[in-house]
Amino acid sequence: MITYNSPDHVRRSLPHLLATCDESTRVWLWHNGDDEETLDVVRSYANDPRVSKFHHSRENVRLRPPTNWLWQESSADFVSKVDDDCLPQSGWIQQLRVAHENNPDFGAVGCWRFRDEDFVLELAERKIQQFAGGVSLLRNHWVQGSSYLLPRALVERQGGIREGQSFSQYCIDLARIGAVNGWVYPFLREENMDDPRSPETLFPDDEAFLRRMPLTAQALGITTIADWAAQEHESAVAVQAATLDLREYSGWRLKKRNLTKRAQRMLRGRGSW
Repeated sequence: MITYNSPDHVRRSLPHLLATCDESTRVWLWHNGDDEETLDVVRSYANDPRVSKFHHSRENVRLRPPTNWLWQESSADFVSKVDDDCLPQSGWIQQLRVAHENNPDFGAVGCWRFRDEDFVLELAERKIQQFAGGVSLLRNHWVQGSSYLLPRALVERQGGIREGQSFSQYCIDLARIGAVNGWVYPFLREENMDDPRSPETLFPDDEAFLRRMPLTAQALGITTIADWAAQEHESAVAVQAATLDLREYSGWRLKKRNLTKRAQRMLRGRGSW
């Protein structure tokens, strides 16, 4: 778990994460920045027996260095990251571990963070596939960078996240070497407190949203919770509609998609995922 300037989130998400751990799970904590209130919350759990390591970076280095720190220094069979604004459902680690053990080709397999109203069966059903051990996945070449399980052997093969590379792009690279990514279906849930539609949201109004805008919202130029709620729905639809043809994620096809996104941002005043 990577924490930053969000004591209200961490007070809920960190003890929740620890409660989902079993005897073979250990949590590594990385805190970015010098927000004393958040740091105090994290430090209060640093000596918990389920916490293996704690690192404090006074600089906000965001997500890539902490993620690579775990991936490169861990000796675990599987690695993950849980965002400090997310609450994965009880049993998520155990169920994802069993899915992986039955299917050695699995890569990044995660919990579903979207709302019931975001699921579009007509889009998703063509990508829901059956695998060994009675496991079904809603396949997609990437999942969100929270509450997933990823074999560390794949990380050793592929290397860490490169400078300028997103987790989504990293997942697509894993797919190119044969990894099967997606979400277990029926879904394991992840409650996203940054979604203004969630009953657990900490964004009651635009002022609260602007005080701690999610990184994706910043990148897309989103400044209101109404636009952010619309973006969350659009993101869910996008991953269900996304093709499994890997040719679409490189070369001229990728350039065409990026040009379309830039045009949409100019027209709408905000980007899209």
